[in-house]
Amino acid sequence: MTLRQLVDHCRTHLESAGVSFGQGTVNALDEAAWLVLWRLGLPLDTDLDDPSRSVSSADRAHVQTLLDQRIQTRQPLAYLTGEAWLQGVPFDVDERAIIPRSLIAEVLAMGWLDEYVPEVNARVMDLCTGNGSLAVLAAMAWPQAMVHGLDLSPQALQVAARNVERHAMGERIELSVSDGFAAAHGRYHLILCNPPYVNQHSMNELPPEFRAEPSLALAGGSDGMDFICPCLHEAAQWLTPDGALVLEIGHEIDHFERAFPSLTPWWLETSAGDTQVALLRAADLVALS
Repeated sequence: MTLRQLVDHCRTHLESAGVSFGQGTVNALDEAAWLVLWRLGLPLDTDLDDPSRSVSSADRAHVQTLLDQRIQTRQPLAYLTGEAWLQGVPFDVDERAIIPRSLIAEVLAMGWLDEYVPEVNARVMDLCTGNGSLAVLAAMAWPQAMVHGLDLSPQALQVAARNVERHAMGERIELSVSDGFAAAHGRYHLILCNPPYVNQHSMNELPPEFRAEPSLALAGGSDGMDFICPCLHEAAQWLTPDGALVLEIGHEIDHFERAFPSLTPWWLETSAGDTQVALLRAADLVALS
């Protein structure tokens, strides 16, 4: 069996089983490729159509075991492998933290936030840091910045600490257990925040793969605004006068606009649309504080 045939075999079974995607991959083919390449210890950019690559019966059996586990348990593949990738960067992950997939990572990669991070003494906050992926990506994007990752969950921060160590960022990333801004100190030039924003109706409809993630990192109350409302009312006091807050709200724009009718965010374009990540300047937020 060739590598491509094995990936196609896995894709077919994933589709037939009706598993859900969106936690590192968006379709059965990508998930099958990730599953096969990870299980075989091959780079994720391996050419699946390389005619020189064949798969032994023993390796096929190893892949089948992982495939069966993915289908039968409905656990996200990232939890089964212990690793996820965001913007080409690998991160440790397990059930203590949400699987990294924030759209803010795309915004970082585009360089659209560079103007808010000064060349010296820059301070960046990653609020609701989870497994620390955005904090690490921010530290990579801005070598001049100190990054402060805050999260309510001590368990998630244990995973974040592993990723800070994995990417040798211990001297530039501080992690703190924090209920909202409770552990913040001083002012920050930029605050990144991918908060729990899923409304209750959507939480009730989540497939098993998403229910496997910590609900603390997902559930945003009846309208998804339980964390976001106090966050926006407090954010100005933690920002420099020319600073900004970058906030991911997913599909909650209707609820967001009802909660904040006076705000006029700059909506940042992402692969998921142009109303899911908002940029709010400190001046915009002062009126809410």
